[in-house]
Amino acid sequence: MANSSSPNATPPVTSSSHLTDIRENPLRTYLLGIIISICGNVLISISLNIQKYAHVRQSQRGSKPYYTSMLWWCGVVLMGVGELGNFAAYGFAPASLIAPLGCVSVIASAVISVVFLKETLRASDILGGTLAVAGTYLLVTFAPHTSTHITAHLVQYYAISWHFLLYLFIEVIVFCVLLYLYKRRNVKHIVIVMLLVALLASLTVISVKAVSGMITESLKGHLQLIYPIFYVMLVVMVASCAFQIKFLNQAMKMFDATEVVPINFVFFTASAIVAGIVFYQEFEGLALLNIFMFLFGCLLSFLGVFLIARNRPKIKHQDRTFIAMDKIPGRRHTDKVQPEAKTLTYGSLAAKLMCNRAGQTDDS
Repeated sequence: MANSSSPNATPPVTSSSHLTDIRENPLRTYLLGIIISICGNVLISISLNIQKYAHVRQSQRGSKPYYTSMLWWCGVVLMGVGELGNFAAYGFAPASLIAPLGCVSVIASAVISVVFLKETLRASDILGGTLAVAGTYLLVTFAPHTSTHITAHLVQYYAISWHFLLYLFIEVIVFCVLLYLYKRRNVKHIVIVMLLVALLASLTVISVKAVSGMITESLKGHLQLIYPIFYVMLVVMVASCAFQIKFLNQAMKMFDATEVVPINFVFFTASAIVAGIVFYQEFEGLALLNIFMFLFGCLLSFLGVFLIARNRPKIKHQDRTFIAMDKIPGRRHTDKVQPEAKTLTYGSLAAKLMCNRAGQTDDS
């Protein structure tokens, strides 16, 4: 299949030769992507715990809003740096590897909450962390070790390939059916909502890797920002991220975080792997044993995240059904630990997933 690009485009290449010309096996680039992704996920977990600690401390000190805390803003900045690291990692390593490494954030959050926030360590946390670490090792070991130079011409070539167009057509049909069930038929099942998020995440992963890869090539001196496909992918990235966050926050409002977090991780990782296989052909030429062990590593990571996230102790809520809080002797107001539902941090792992001991201080 030939490229369809501007008149200045390079001569078209056939599908049997173009991957050979653009793929290389620099171990340093591959490891750099892994390290950046792991560091980014660790920073995200630290930022979430910092934001959570800021919420708890503000609730203990008085009625000041959480966004007046410098500590909370430090957490927000760290989260931005971590997400930027994840974005950059897609430019160095396969998307099918970077997405499953998100389990590092869950593991780190569990460790930090136990060590620094003095939360309860459960046997399922230890088992889940062990499984997730083992799964991560298998992912890194058996994932595709090839590095692709993501150029504008390559992205155009992939975007008009018949297998991606078929994949996109099926995804659009499935998304429309799910959206109809969710909006018109009022089917509020968690699988429906999380599938909507996953389908959007698939486009997010494709566009993020394209944008990150083209920026990386531009920084190396091969300018890619002059091609329209860069801005098309940029718009797809922003739009898919926005709607993905919208549906994810709706899921966090309707369901408990102990359900949403593991299901979202599994669906997001699966969609990212499929996107990497279909669009970027990342598993092409990979041995059958490598594919099996990679998928087994994903399974271990899924199980580990599920064990860490399930049945986390919930926040204690006062019963306001019959007695208003301001009517109880000795009570003048009810402090808020959770962020407001309309803020950017609503539904975050720090606010919803991990143990929150603020309820205990409220009873003391």
